[in-house]
Amino acid sequence: MKIIVCGAGRIGKNLVSYLSHGNNDIIVIDTDARRIDEISKEWDVMTIVGNAAHPEILESAGASDADMILAVTNDDEVNMVACQVADYLFNVRKKIARIDSSEYLNPVWCTLYNEQHIPIDLIISPDAEVAEAIYNIIKIPGTTSVMPFADRNLYLLAIRCPDNCPLLQIPLMNIEQAAPELHIAPVCIVRNNKSFIPSQEFALEAGDEIFFMVEEKDIDDAIHAFGMDRPENEKVLIFGGNQIALLLAQKLEADDNISSCRIIDEDLESSRYLAMKLNSTTVINGEMLSDTILDDSGIDNVDVTVSITLKDKDNLLASLIAKKNGARTTISLVNSKAYNSLVSNLSDSIIIDNSSVTVSGILKELRKSKITKAYSLGRGFGEVWELKIDEDSLIADKKIVELELPENSKICAISREEGIVYPNIYERLKVGDTVILFCSSRAIKKVEKIFA
Repeated sequence: MKIIVCGAGRIGKNLVSYLSHGNNDIIVIDTDARRIDEISKEWDVMTIVGNAAHPEILESAGASDADMILAVTNDDEVNMVACQVADYLFNVRKKIARIDSSEYLNPVWCTLYNEQHIPIDLIISPDAEVAEAIYNIIKIPGTTSVMPFADRNLYLLAIRCPDNCPLLQIPLMNIEQAAPELHIAPVCIVRNNKSFIPSQEFALEAGDEIFFMVEEKDIDDAIHAFGMDRPENEKVLIFGGNQIALLLAQKLEADDNISSCRIIDEDLESSRYLAMKLNSTTVINGEMLSDTILDDSGIDNVDVTVSITLKDKDNLLASLIAKKNGARTTISLVNSKAYNSLVSNLSDSIIIDNSSVTVSGILKELRKSKITKAYSLGRGFGEVWELKIDEDSLIADKKIVELELPENSKICAISREEGIVYPNIYERLKVGDTVILFCSSRAIKKVEKIFA
């Protein structure tokens, strides 16, 4: 697939990092020569210095035979014009634009984005998606990742097993006998920073991260069975005053179960902006790791801290200090893959991979299958897709075993009118089924052909 990425900033780099692992021909455009130079040194992609909204720049990028344009610069207007030019002059089939401004995202103006006006097939707002991912984790204490499916009736959760987890050393085939209240479908296990689909004989060990499907009504029982019971998070402290902080704080303000939210921001102007936009959130301007500022923030009396500055090292350091000061849970946003190996060594600390959240927003447009929702698990572990079986589907009325799925992929759950099914390989797929599928990075191409 030939893909033009407009913008070589944080979002653009995240997308290039993911897309470069596939069989894609990638061209990156940015006005900043330094950013372009950094990307060309790290990945084998074509780069162009220039304005992505200018026709001659898109022409030099080969837009006339491009399959997709990803307009993800820091300027909403440039992104919209780039899609307009790509459609009208070069007939690019798929156009995806990053739009951050709440004014443009207002549902009142949703008719603006269509073939007659601004031809954008998909709008992504990475900051909003990161804020949503963090909020979901805050709302289900004990988890390291939360991904909703089937209209939020079904969830993919991840839990890192503690030393006192009561389910350690028990084969998965016997796990529900040991914990009768536990009703889950294991998806994959991460051990020593490597993921795999476990066999029925597999037994969990301390430090393992298990991804599993669970119905919304069974979440509390699952958390309890793994020994991960935590009090509900009520007091939140955010390090960093960017757009993610604003969107997350707005969600927390609207949540009656959140008793306090505070933001520490070193920039005076952005602190004033946040204070103006937010209602009950306390905004503290000052050096993020200053003892005085930390004391003022009440760090010794918070349930969860969220570190979302643009600097990975600052985020990780802030989380370490917060943990030392008694924070029960710490969440750090990271952009660099270099920090992936730290995940298994951070105990209760949670790392949010910015690139995996960003990529999840466009996965259904990248894949050849008719995907209704998709998530990247990050760290190269694989993807989880939600697909609808319709009357035209070639796999309708087939048993799962007849699909001949690759060894490192599986159908984890099926949502039907009568309820959720955790299927075995002899389950027959029906028209109307919503299928939740896991496939490792190595299996994606084969799985795409099956569900194409």
